[in-house]
Amino acid sequence: MIALIQRVSRASVTVDGEITGAIGQGLLVLLGVEQQDNREKLEKLAHKVMNYRVFSDENGKMNLNVSQVGGSLLVVSQFTLAADTGRGLRPSFSGAGTPELAERLYEEFVAHCRAQGVATETGRFAADMKVELLNDGPVTFHLQV
Repeated sequence: MIALIQRVSRASVTVDGEITGAIGQGLLVLLGVEQQDNREKLEKLAHKVMNYRVFSDENGKMNLNVSQVGGSLLVVSQFTLAADTGRGLRPSFSGAGTPELAERLYEEFVAHCRAQGVATETGRFAADMKVELLNDGPVTFHLQV
């Protein structure tokens, strides 16, 4: 399971001209599911996302997590994160989770984050989405479990 997280001042996702999710300060989480992913990996990744210290403390050091700064999450499904780009000039998606697995784990990831008390907005699974963000820093990390 893969998460590309970006520290944002604001972010939103639009589907068919309608905003499906929007946040102020927080993390944009692009979430990719691979074939071998399961509930255990989901819980590890969710814990890491919510506790990763990417926000500055009073001394300007990245020591605070999203909940410590009162931030939110915007979670967007992103199957292209599971692409194999090691050969040639066209990505292979053979390692990506099936749509059924990916949707189930995506929904469980969102529910897990919400259950931890972090305000969590979403895109729409498998939709053609337009994501807009103001990356703060820029600060971007690739997390994988």
